[in-house]
Amino acid sequence: MATLPFPSRQPHLEAITFDATGTLFHSPRLGEIYSEILGRHGIAVDPETARRLVREVWQELACRATPEQDRFTAHEGGARGWWLRFVERFAERLEAPPPSRFAAAELFARFARADAWEVFPEVPAVLAELRARGLQLAVISNWDERLPAVLDGLGLSEHFAAIVTSGEAGVEKPDRRIFDHALGLLGIPPERAIHVGDREVEDCEGALAAGLSAALRIDRTGRNRGELRDLTGVLERARADR
Repeated sequence: MATLPFPSRQPHLEAITFDATGTLFHSPRLGEIYSEILGRHGIAVDPETARRLVREVWQELACRATPEQDRFTAHEGGARGWWLRFVERFAERLEAPPPSRFAAAELFARFARADAWEVFPEVPAVLAELRARGLQLAVISNWDERLPAVLDGLGLSEHFAAIVTSGEAGVEKPDRRIFDHALGLLGIPPERAIHVGDREVEDCEGALAAGLSAALRIDRTGRNRGELRDLTGVLERARADR
C-alpha cells in the first residue's frame, strides 16, 4: 500500500472511505463470464481475450468521460444504455457482429449478482476491526445503481454507514463533490477522514483535492502487492507520529 504522508498535526480521525472494485472486491471470473454469455449469443471470445478487452474498452470509454458528469446517468438509457454501448464497442474491437440487446442485458444482470464478484480475503476482518475502533466507514465509487445490492450480497454492506455511487452523486471521482456528498452523509468534515482506493488520480488525487487529510493507494498487482490489512499498520504509525 502506497501512502501519501499524513499531516504532522492530523486532526482526530473519524471516518475512512473506500473505493469498491479493486479495493474491496474483484471479479476473478470476469473473462469466463463474458466468454460464456457472449458465446450463447453468437459471439465467440476466449476468456483471456475477453478479460483484456474489457479492461481496454473500459479505459477507452473512461477517457471520453468527464468527472463533472456521471457517465451512467448522463447516457441515453441510463446505466443499461451505457453498458449496451460498452458491449457494442467490445464487439467492434473483437471484429464481431454487433451484439443483441439481450446479450448486454444478460451481462448487466449477471454483474448485478454477488456471485460474479469475490471479496479480497482480508477485507471483512479489517472492516470489522476499523468499526470496532469507532471509525465510520463509507464507500465512494464510480459505479451505477447495482453497487448497494452487490455489497449486500457479498456481506459487506453492514460495515458501511453510507454507500455513494457516481450514479447517485451525479459526478465521478476525482470530482470533489462526490467526496463532499459522502462526508455530508456521515456528518464528518473532510480533514477528519481518509480515503483508500486503488487508483492514483480518481482515489488519491481526488480525495486530497477534496480536503481529506490523507489518501492511501492499495496496489494488488505487481511486485509491491498490498492488502487492506496494511491499513491498520498505517493508522498505528500515523498515531505514533502525532
